[in-house]
Amino acid sequence: MKPIHFAAALAAGLAVAATPVWARPKKATTVAAAPSALAPAEQAASLRDAALKDNNAYEFVAELTTRFGARPAGSASETAAAQWSAEQLKAMGFDNVRIETFPLEIWQRGDEQLEMVGPFPQKLIATALGGSGTTPPQGVEAEAVLFETYDRFNTSTIDLKGKIVVILQPTVATQTGVGYGVNSGSVRRQGPEIARQRGAVGYIMRSLGTHDHRFPHTGGTRFLGADGVPAMAISPPDAEQLERVLKLQKDGKAGPIRLKMLSTPKFLGTGQSQNVIAEITGAKRPQEIITIGGHLDSWDLGTGAIDDGAGVAITMAAAKTILDSKVRPDRTIRVVFWGSEEVSQPNDRGLTGANAYATAYRAEFPNHIIAAESDFGAGVVYSLSLPATDSTDFTKQIGNVLYPLGIFVDKAVSTGGGPDTTPLFNAGVPVMDLNQDGMDYFDTHHTPDDVLERIDPVKMDQNVAAWAATVWLIAATDVKFKGVAPAN
Repeated sequence: MKPIHFAAALAAGLAVAATPVWARPKKATTVAAAPSALAPAEQAASLRDAALKDNNAYEFVAELTTRFGARPAGSASETAAAQWSAEQLKAMGFDNVRIETFPLEIWQRGDEQLEMVGPFPQKLIATALGGSGTTPPQGVEAEAVLFETYDRFNTSTIDLKGKIVVILQPTVATQTGVGYGVNSGSVRRQGPEIARQRGAVGYIMRSLGTHDHRFPHTGGTRFLGADGVPAMAISPPDAEQLERVLKLQKDGKAGPIRLKMLSTPKFLGTGQSQNVIAEITGAKRPQEIITIGGHLDSWDLGTGAIDDGAGVAITMAAAKTILDSKVRPDRTIRVVFWGSEEVSQPNDRGLTGANAYATAYRAEFPNHIIAAESDFGAGVVYSLSLPATDSTDFTKQIGNVLYPLGIFVDKAVSTGGGPDTTPLFNAGVPVMDLNQDGMDYFDTHHTPDDVLERIDPVKMDQNVAAWAATVWLIAATDVKFKGVAPAN
């Protein structure tokens, strides 16, 4: 088989990226060979090629974000998007399409303003962190204590009572997103609660973004009671403005600064979200399940195109490529659009949709062959990480199928799988990662700039091809993987 050179495909497809979705011509559907004509690896390669030529991922995410815009967990737009998605999946021919609801506490953003009132009066661009507490209706004004890093804040002995904590630590851009992971776990999730416990009346952090534009990033935070501290993220340029103020303070050219913050989010009470589930029923071993998907909810600032409309579209389109081939896999392929991945919940709960899925299907976990989520935008896939397996032949086969896409099989055992597979992984279900290039993902993640224009359709096609080939080869063979035993 002639190799597909992804770089050439990328160059050839640049014109497509600039074409509006409603103007893109329909392509002829590629029909795969009959079941007896091709071995599983050959069929995987055929599906890879079919997905590169034609798939509906970009059209799906374009219509999703156009029809429903932002889809905050528990909102009317998330509910409507779930209903529409289920209708689309049924029309495509998926089996057992259903919507499964679950309760959650609904958080809503309120008014938000931040300004430096002295000694250098100016407005700052900020947004509330998800789940954070509220200021009084008139706002709160206090002296700000600036820290260059989270560690300096966490180890300081400065009296913070009645003050506003400001963390200026930047996020490092990396291909894997590890720079974001380091900061999200500490600066955003842990910091506000620690500041509250130390008597602070507000918490400000530099956005977990890797750009230099003047818009802030939101994201969930951790709180242990009903009265969380008001917590906001400022844009990177505003954080650097405060860094220059801090330098003036160190040089003795400026005294303490005062900030006034207004943030009035609130929990609206108990509502509901939902998971959307669809399947391709396995022809020989339908009880053996491969779970893939993305999360349908999004933050409220943009339209949730890269986070995570892209992920639901990629995994759905990969499964539809298999469905359209008319060749049934041996195992069942289950596509899940998880709800409520983003929003925090009281008492440090989260991943509500993922936990609802885990509760509903825990009895099936021994037959969950593998699970994976696409939740890192639509950058190209560069490697595949698998769980441990005794089938070296499978690893070689999938490596040969993926190499024309510029993808290698990583020897490191996968322990990720995506946020919504975390409860499955913790229960011992094997997980895999189709690792994407995330160097620019956090330029727009959780911001008003998370919109359809940030998706390159050609790169998205490469994702669909990789997912279709990988999922097919697992579903059409008897390969088995080893999960990590849960901790006692």
